Amino acid sequence: MKHELIEKNVGLLAIFIVIAISFGGLVQITPLIFQPETTEPVDGLVPYTALEMEGRDIYIREGCSNCHSQMIRPFRAETERYGHYSVAGESVWEHPFLWGSKRTGPDLARVGQRYSDEWHRVHLINPRDVVPESNMPGFPWLEENLVDSSLTGKKLALFKNHFGVPYTDADIEGAEEAVKGKTEMEALIAYLQVLGTALK
Repeated sequence: MKHELIEKNVGLLAIFIVIAISFGGLVQITPLIFQPETTEPVDGLVPYTALEMEGRDIYIREGCSNCHSQMIRPFRAETERYGHYSVAGESVWEHPFLWGSKRTGPDLARVGQRYSDEWHRVHLINPRDVVPESNMPGFPWLEENLVDSSLTGKKLALFKNHFGVPYTDADIEGAEEAVKGKTEMEALIAYLQVLGTALK
C-alpha cells in the first residue's frame, strides 16, 4: 500500500529516486577520498616545470583534449597498444584533469619520451609529414608565438596554495625567467615529453 502511494505521486517518486542515487554515489565515492592510491602521488611524480605548465595550458587552449584522451583503461587491447594502465596517483596534481574519453587521435597518457622533440615539432606543424593517414590539423603558429611569461609564477603559486602541488618559492620566483623567450611549440613539446614518465 505504501509503495502504491509513492508510485502514484510523481514528485514523491522523484525525491526518493534522488535520495537513492545520492546514497549509492556516496557509498561508491566516499571510500576513494580516504584511499592513499587515489590521493597520494605515485613514486617519482614531480610537479610540472614552468615550461611544462605553460605547455599544458597551450594543450588545453588548442583543444588537444577534444581528440586525445590521457587515460589508459585496464584492458589488454589498451595496455598492449599504449602501455601500463593509468593510475589515480599520476593525476593527483592535475587541475583540471585531462583524462578525456574521445579518441579521434591516440591516447597520450604514455607519449612522453616515445618520440624525439624534432618528431613532435614536425608532427605539430604538419602531422601528415610523419603520419600520412593523420586527420589532425597542423599548429604551425606555435613555432612563431612566444610564451607569455607574465603569469607563469602566479600559476605555479596557485597550484601550490590551492591544490597542494609541492612547488618551492624558488620554483615560483624563477618561473618567469624559465619560460622567457621560449616558443609555444617548445612549451607544448616539453609538456608532451613528460606525460606518463612518472610511472615506472
